[in-house]
Amino acid sequence: MKHHIYSLHKIHSSTSFGFEAADYSRFKFGDDAVAAQYGKALADGFVNNVLAPQNISNQLVIISSPYSFIPTATFALKNHFVSQLNRWLAANQLPVVQETKVHRTITYKEDYGALDAEQRMNLISNDSFHIDAEFLKGKVLVFLDDIKITGSHERMIAKMITEYSLQNEVYMLYFAELANSTIHPNIENYLNYHEVKTIFDLDKIINSGHFCANTRMVKYILNYNHADFCIFIDYQTRPFINQLFDLALGNSYHTMDNYSLNLSYIKNYLFNNHNKLAQHGN
Repeated sequence: MKHHIYSLHKIHSSTSFGFEAADYSRFKFGDDAVAAQYGKALADGFVNNVLAPQNISNQLVIISSPYSFIPTATFALKNHFVSQLNRWLAANQLPVVQETKVHRTITYKEDYGALDAEQRMNLISNDSFHIDAEFLKGKVLVFLDDIKITGSHERMIAKMITEYSLQNEVYMLYFAELANSTIHPNIENYLNYHEVKTIFDLDKIINSGHFCANTRMVKYILNYNHADFCIFIDYQTRPFINQLFDLALGNSYHTMDNYSLNLSYIKNYLFNNHNKLAQHGN
């Protein structure tokens, strides 16, 4: 079944996006204030351009981008998208949304945003996506992602829809979409790292008062060179370090060689190094 696609921003230029690269970068590393702006704007665009002109009365099911244990940045955007959308639905005497999750079986260390279209498809094709098909019967499915660059994730979702023989009406929603095929897909990494050049740039996001941990942030920290990683960790709060450790375990990062040295440092820091934690007022 053919799905519908809606994106709030179409990227035609490598220098102008319709949104600030700095904001997008902070969003990708856990700035929930930006996620709120993006989620509400995407909901308003979806309502005004898709839902309002139609007569959709079936239950909407919102599905964030696939993840294993640690949510992606899109999950934070989804929370605010749902809040904004529910207000419109309730005001129009329509059923408020339900939510479900696409489960994925593989987590990988590679930086997806640095890959070209073929590399992305080769990487993600090793994964498999799973969903509760019975729960979805008779409902309109809205798959949410922050950005569409090459469409590889979309093709995997479409493959899952076919494998599960889903007959639902399906929408694929994006905050932004690369609409100029002459621009290299690594433009995504330009956006991702615009405000995060080193691990120490994360401090202002983590301590902003509106921080929401996600997969990118955890992988970035765990994969950082060990000397700077240790300095960074030494100045974080105990609750943050505990959260980082638990998230890493939940995604099985303790089984990946690339992360073993830094995770061992965190484990030692939490359970054997109480004096240093006290020294920094934690």
